[in-house]
Amino acid sequence: MLAGGLLLAVTACGGGSDSGSGDGKGKGGDSGTAQSGPSQAVVSIAPKDGAESVDTSGALKVSASKGKLSEVVVKDGKGEKIPGKITDGGASWTPSTHLAASTEYTVHAVAKDSEGREAAEESSFTTLTPEHTFLGTFTPEDGSKVGVGMSFSLRFDRGITNPDDVEKAVRIKTEPAVDVQGHWFGNDRLDFRPEKYWKEGTKVTVELELDGVEGRDGVYGKQDKTLSFTIGRDQVSVVDVKTKKMKVMQDGKVVKTLPVTTGKPGYDTWNGQMVITEKFVETRMNGDTVGYDGEYDIDDVPHAMRLSQSGTFIHGNYWGGDAFGNYNASHGCVGLRDVKGAWDKKTPAAWFFDHSMIGDVVVVKNSDDATIAPDNGLNGWNMSWEEWTK
Repeated sequence: MLAGGLLLAVTACGGGSDSGSGDGKGKGGDSGTAQSGPSQAVVSIAPKDGAESVDTSGALKVSASKGKLSEVVVKDGKGEKIPGKITDGGASWTPSTHLAASTEYTVHAVAKDSEGREAAEESSFTTLTPEHTFLGTFTPEDGSKVGVGMSFSLRFDRGITNPDDVEKAVRIKTEPAVDVQGHWFGNDRLDFRPEKYWKEGTKVTVELELDGVEGRDGVYGKQDKTLSFTIGRDQVSVVDVKTKKMKVMQDGKVVKTLPVTTGKPGYDTWNGQMVITEKFVETRMNGDTVGYDGEYDIDDVPHAMRLSQSGTFIHGNYWGGDAFGNYNASHGCVGLRDVKGAWDKKTPAAWFFDHSMIGDVVVVKNSDDATIAPDNGLNGWNMSWEEWTK
């Protein structure tokens, strides 16, 4: 009886404290009574607690009925939070990104009813372990310094049929900030670039959050990596096929003019903007590998730099005689005077090689050939920004 009497006394005091109207129905009295009861809000979490082999996309959902969500925290096994948004006026929460594969997640969700009373739920689950995975090989290398024409390029070892999901998982940040957009070449290559050449000194950070992304049915990404590269000095060189000269420009100013030889009639050099992607002090060039069977096989081509995947190089030439600056004699490459063995640092080819870096741009104009295809090498600059982003 004593306990009951105390309970009645407490209840009476709570009601009497705001009964100024004399009817015992003041708002203060109702609120105090309501808050002492359980919340009417109901929190639901999918997948259910303890679930295994959960899909990495679309399976995680949190909802509230008879109330509104006020807090949702989802963490992986490392304690890192998964971003998401409360939507539908507080009725639901969904992650703003996919989940990683083979990972345990914990969920803590809180909702409030109309009286401000809280209801909370906890859950944990584990995502699937994929049987089949895909991998993206990227360029440029992490930590490298590259020229203003360098695109960030990913080549996948499996054809991608969910390109939007894959592209969203590649996040690129720049300092200073610049708009960078991706473009797909077929279903296995994704390149990123800004509208115009990079500015000197720009730092580019790439977050590859492909782990758990379903690139095609039943095939998931496995990369979770952050890498960066820096844009070096601004160098763009312009080869004029008619004058047979190349102007090397830094920051828009000509620093060197070099005599060249380009593709002879029938073997014309591509027009267009081409990016240096590889450098070799010496390399072998065999016409059989580019469709010119038996026409040449030179095992020590000096100071060679690749401009296209199909075999266009700008390189040293020790067999060209007086062609440089006088006539075009190559099978489509741009040639600069050089010596056998690449030992003479004073030759035009050696100078250009030593003053060039991966990512520099070489522009060819006034050739009788067409413009190089944008996917032939890292030559997406030959597409307009409208074409690139559509």
